[in-house]
Amino acid sequence: MHSRIVGTSRFETSPSVLLRAGARFRLEDVDPDSTPGFSGTKEEGAAALLASDGELDALQERLFAASRVGARDSLLLILQAMDTAGKGGIVRHVIGAVDPQGIEHHAFKAPTAEERAHDFLWRVARRLPEDGIIGVFDRSHYEDVLVHRVRGLSAPEEIERRYAAIRRFEELVVGGGTRIIKVMLHISKDEQRARLAARLDRPDKYWKFSPGDIDERRHWDGYMEAYQIAIERTRSDDAPWYVVPANKKWYARIAVQQLLIDALHGIDPQWPAPAFDVAEQRRRLADS
Repeated sequence: MHSRIVGTSRFETSPSVLLRAGARFRLEDVDPDSTPGFSGTKEEGAAALLASDGELDALQERLFAASRVGARDSLLLILQAMDTAGKGGIVRHVIGAVDPQGIEHHAFKAPTAEERAHDFLWRVARRLPEDGIIGVFDRSHYEDVLVHRVRGLSAPEEIERRYAAIRRFEELVVGGGTRIIKVMLHISKDEQRARLAARLDRPDKYWKFSPGDIDERRHWDGYMEAYQIAIERTRSDDAPWYVVPANKKWYARIAVQQLLIDALHGIDPQWPAPAFDVAEQRRRLADS
């Protein structure tokens, strides 16, 4: 899909094409301030998000309805990013537009003692979306290669093993009927500083601030390298990575929304046929 009308403006080329990390992808070449494929303003972007809410909602309802009669399709959105990049905003403003009964959202934190007793993929495998569901992972199994590489929590050979394990795992997930969209929300270090400062300026945002966020900033270059390597090692035709410039929150939201819409169009869920005679039921209703 190379062109879609979205709201009051146009994606000249779909984010599914423009933002996909290919064989020659380099994270350093992605401008976090850019808005690939979208020439509109912030106001037009906000209007576009609202205008496409209905399309996303209708596709999600079709996906859910089709599963009630045996369709095996589901969708998994994996959100990865540095702190403050806007994962929560994606969940609220994009995923929040659809029926919550068709959504399974899970935010992965540091593993518990029980989770550490299992292979690193155990906890995510338990949270995969059921048939007809859009699953959302706020962070994911990728923390177990990103953080572990930067912080030296696992040996290099173990991290390499995990890349291979992730590829096999995602291949099995896709084979089972779940389409995977992996998104890195890419912000600049300066933008993150501004967003952290804004949290410190507002008492109602203190709860979102962690002193550890500043500690992690000291490893910024290491994380950028870790993301580059993870994307290279785990991208595939069936489980692609999309790197979304996220300095402009409004652009990141419409881009992820469009990725979801494109994926659902690719699944093409169908409304179930009635298991009853519609005309007869109309007559019965009229007589009741």
